[in-house]
Amino acid sequence: MDKEFIKKMEEELLKQQAKLRGELSSFADESVKKEDDYNTRFPNYGDKDEENATEVADFQDNLSLEKNLEKTLGKVDIALERIKNGTYGKCDKCANEIDVARLEAFPAAVLCMECNKFV
Repeated sequence: MDKEFIKKMEEELLKQQAKLRGELSSFADESVKKEDDYNTRFPNYGDKDEENATEVADFQDNLSLEKNLEKTLGKVDIALERIKNGTYGKCDKCANEIDVARLEAFPAAVLCMECNKFV
């Protein structure tokens, strides 16, 4: 895998990382104990029953969203670490190179398409 392509993927991953952190910070606070761990803020819309119900529903939605965004952010972080240690673009399972088209579509991929079939 050539260095120019890896640099392009690193730039894309850094953009994704910033975007994910921005999305998370719009409704959650970053944990002081662990990097890229967030805690959803409970919204406060008022004291009326319908406002309380909306707060709970929005909080539940945000918890689910937080979990998904953190999971994606973790994959991006792993991909950036793999770039640093020189293992980016190699399948975790079979050690073959991951197809460039797959990496362009999903820069955080750690499995080739063949190995991904069995996950």
